[in-house]
Amino acid sequence: MGERALVAKRCMVSGKVQGVWFRASAKREADRLGITGHARNFADGSVEVLACGEADAVAMLIEWLHAGPPQAQVESVVVADADDSTPSSAFQIK
Repeated sequence: MGERALVAKRCMVSGKVQGVWFRASAKREADRLGITGHARNFADGSVEVLACGEADAVAMLIEWLHAGPPQAQVESVVVADADDSTPSSAFQIK
């Protein structure tokens, strides 16, 4: 079998995404998908999600980020390649 394609993506999620359990919900989804990285709040009200893992799983998490948990109102998700060569061993909330 061939190698699995691993990717790292940095996603900036804006809208009503703080105070609605967004980071905890993102961690639960990332754990389910086997993704490492982190979710952290920014002072401007956005949430940064670093997602490292198999390309298909990361794509599924990014799709989930566009909706988030039920209380969230996501306005935009900006995705960029991340050059984090040493991702964490688990998904963390920062």
